[in-house]
Formats: sequence, C-alpha cells, structure tokens
Amino acid sequence: VQLVESGGGSVQSGGSLRLSCAASGYGSCMGWFRQTPEEEREGVALIGWDGITSYANSVKGRFTISRDNAKNTMYLQMDSLKPEDTAMYYCAAHPARICGGYRSVVDYLYRGQGTQVTVFS
Repeated sequence: VQLVESGGGSVQSGGSLRLSCAASGYGSCMGWFRQTPEEEREGVALIGWDGITSYANSVKGRFTISRDNAKNTMYLQMDSLKPEDTAMYYCAAHPARICGGYRSVVDYLYRGQGTQVTVFS
C-alpha cells in the first residue's frame, strides 16, 4: 500500500487545515501520527475498517478523522490549531482486524512521506 499525503501548510493559531491521504490499496486500519525534530513520533488519530475512531487527548475535540473507502482516501480535519500542533504529519495504514489505540499508529506497516503543518501565533 502506497500512501500520499497532501493538505499541509502554514496557518495562524486558531485556524484550520484539512489533510488528505490517498492510498493505492485498502488499509483496514488507518491513522495519522506526527513528529518534530525535537520529539518522538506521536500518534494523533486512527480510524478502523468499522469506522471506530481514537484520538490523542491533545487533539480530541479539535481534530476529526474520517475515511472514504470507495476512494481509498483518509482525511484529518484540524480545527482550532495551536502552535504546538506544528509538526510533520504522516498517514499510516495497517492490514489488521484489530487496530489498537491511537498510539499504535506509529508502528503501522505502511506510511507516507509526510506533509508539514506549521501553526504560527
């Protein structure tokens, strides 16, 4: 499965961005993680084949993950962005029936090249 992210950019604090992840194939478990040069990878959100979602506490209520299985595309709607959301965002996919929690996204089998999100105050 090849994954290609898009939709990153620079936005003022409080603004919104929508990330997309186009997959060449179907991934039963899909999600997003982010990474900065100073920190380890952090799972952000995941969505299972059954539509069940899981979010990191730091983004809960601000980010919304969704997927369109007919298009093999996943989205991350990011609202009320904060400077601490600045990071490289990666989409990931995993062929499993049990997807785990949002933290497991960092270990998913397939991942994209990433898209940069910068939030300035």
